[in-house]
Amino acid sequence: MKERKIRLMLIREIERFLSATKMSRTRFGRLVARDPRFVEDLRNGREPRAAAAVGARCLAPGSARRPR
Repeated sequence: MKERKIRLMLIREIERFLSATKMSRTRFGRLVARDPRFVEDLRNGREPRAAAAVGARCLAPGSARRPR
């Protein structure tokens, strides 16, 4: 149950970041996990590896600059 809550919070953070930066979900997935389906798979119930979750949190939370 706790893992599900963490995953849902992570998805929410990512969605906010994607909306704010207009970055595509596939680009975000490639940057974070080297997987263009990362965001879609999270939406469908995939549990992220710790490294990918940390990478997503480092990139997503209110980043003022957008990666190139």
